[in-house]
Amino acid sequence: MHEFELVIENGTLVDPERNKITVGNLGICRGRIVAITREQLSGRQHIDAGLAVVCPGFIDIHTHVDNGLDGAYAMLKQGVTTAVGGNCGMGTGDMAGFFQPFEYGGFPIHQLMFAGESFTLREKAGIVNPYQPATAEQIRQIAYLAEEALEQGAAGISFGLEYAPGTSFEEIAAVSRVAARYGKLVAIHTRHDGWAGLGAIKEAIDVTRLTGAAVQVSHLVYMVGMGMMADAIRLLQEAVDSGLDITADSGMYHAFATHIGSAVFAAGCVEKWECQYSDLLVCTGPFAGERCTKELYEELRSNYPEELVVAYVGKEADIYTALAAEFVMVSSDGGLGSFIPGTGHPQNVGTFPRFFQTMVRERQQLSLLEAVRRCTLLPAGRLGLKNKGRLKVGCDADLVIFHPARIKDCAAYLGDGRPDAEPAGLECVIVNGHIAVRQGELGAAVSGRSMKVENRCWNWM
Repeated sequence: MHEFELVIENGTLVDPERNKITVGNLGICRGRIVAITREQLSGRQHIDAGLAVVCPGFIDIHTHVDNGLDGAYAMLKQGVTTAVGGNCGMGTGDMAGFFQPFEYGGFPIHQLMFAGESFTLREKAGIVNPYQPATAEQIRQIAYLAEEALEQGAAGISFGLEYAPGTSFEEIAAVSRVAARYGKLVAIHTRHDGWAGLGAIKEAIDVTRLTGAAVQVSHLVYMVGMGMMADAIRLLQEAVDSGLDITADSGMYHAFATHIGSAVFAAGCVEKWECQYSDLLVCTGPFAGERCTKELYEELRSNYPEELVVAYVGKEADIYTALAAEFVMVSSDGGLGSFIPGTGHPQNVGTFPRFFQTMVRERQQLSLLEAVRRCTLLPAGRLGLKNKGRLKVGCDADLVIFHPARIKDCAAYLGDGRPDAEPAGLECVIVNGHIAVRQGELGAAVSGRSMKVENRCWNWM
């Protein structure tokens, strides 16, 4: 009998590509699934799943891990085996250098990287003021830099339009046309949130309509989760129905976090969101755990611009409205900021467990199969990852084992609990055929790698 490196026995195998759930065993060798069977298998290592779910590892299409070890381990603890960084127009200015340290392994999870336009590429073109429009020559330079990053293996281009208000549509279109030529994704943190966010959604739709680029609208709940989600989903659904290549991602929390010094928190934000300064909670730095006053808000903006602040401005119902739409996949927006114990945002460790806990078990809005698809096959396809997000022979052995009746987000906002509390009900996480997490404990293997993307993304429909 052939001896496998790792055998998983008695698993409830959830296959999102064939839309099937069966009970069986997996044999794994050299980082790949090489056997799926009901027959007994021999292996050097065994995991008895005890009929727990065995499915492809979760793919988080919107993170800020960007080679950060703390963020990567937080992802791993919630079942994420592949994360996409460089979102919101941020990220590395040296794409080739980003891949080099972990191209062949040594990172907790697999990483892909977008080329960030709004900060990185604009700054390389000499634009340091986010409110400054690019000249025609600078737009040509940014487009050239975008092409260079895609040639070096970037998974796509990201925009953080809310962070860089000076970005013209002409600039967006020029860069998006480059992505379209390469068949790579354009991820857009839209220009406005709140009610103005509906117009910003229309702008994102215009990007794919006019350039032919595949567009991913980022973290919907943080942009239009203040009572206008149903309108936003209607706009996106109409675009999808008309044949446009557009999808979106959304998280599991109604209060977002970002840097207090960014344009998101510019003067007038409290009035725009119709909230109080006390609805802003500092979650990192020397004032972590304090609610803002006008004075503290101004102090942070002036002297602590990199600290993260949570804005309690969303509506919980909009979380579920977003994720009910079949073109919306799950994302955490995690990995941003420092990882001092007991601080941060619960999205860093709780997003994917919370998704299964609420959308499948508690609210029963999605079937287990559909929920797994949103976290695996759908993002894999959008990113052109042919061997991930699938449970079949020959595909990468990136896997999650969890108990659907027990999986639970244990993290909480600062003041209500620990933002970094690890989830329950997640039995095992396997990366590249190696046990990375087992019953909450990290394994010895660190086999994730930074992945250059060569394949074209596919239209999800």
